[in-house]
Amino acid sequence: MRKDAQRNRELVLAAARQVYAEQGVEAPLDVIARRAGVGNATLYRRFPDRAALIEAVFHDTLSTVVDAGEEARRAKDPWQGLTGYLDHVFTVLATDRGASDLMTTGIQGVATLEKLHVHNAETLTGLLERCRDQGLVRTDVVTEDLLLALAALGRTAPALQATVPGAWRRPLALLLDSLRTRPAQPLPSPHLTAEQLTTVLHHIHRPHQSPEKDQG
Repeated sequence: MRKDAQRNRELVLAAARQVYAEQGVEAPLDVIARRAGVGNATLYRRFPDRAALIEAVFHDTLSTVVDAGEEARRAKDPWQGLTGYLDHVFTVLATDRGASDLMTTGIQGVATLEKLHVHNAETLTGLLERCRDQGLVRTDVVTEDLLLALAALGRTAPALQATVPGAWRRPLALLLDSLRTRPAQPLPSPHLTAEQLTTVLHHIHRPHQSPEKDQG
């Protein structure tokens, strides 16, 4: 790859990371091209479709989640493995709106994301089975129950983080506590105020649109 072509690719990737973190993965590609200071044709030469660009932007981030899942599977204490893994996952979700969009809804054709979805389900299934065998969690909870609850909570994580840093830890702890057979544990961090909750809901429901107006 020529030096100018490599430079353009790096500019596009840097711009895409910024735009996706701010606006989510539905952000228009022409907004990314303008942020990078390149033409649309240049972007499409490097990345023929949205999935190819997303794969390049999020490959490393998604791979770290897979690595965290592998570490959780090796944990001697399955409950500690489960909680540590989900802490890592939600740290990613909370700090990157684009990653949150990907991991809680998904986009077709992103190979690393598809691998992650399969790996995540297998990780949670294995940890839940080990926890059930040791009497640590309810016997009637299944992987799909947990995946649905995590996806719903994951959609709020960026808005919670933007309003009160770390505020996502409290609802995650409450969700995990609902799985346990042991007595409830104290919840972390102060609860949201009414005003903070209003701000969180505004962040969740605001449209995915760029503050930069598209040009003709």
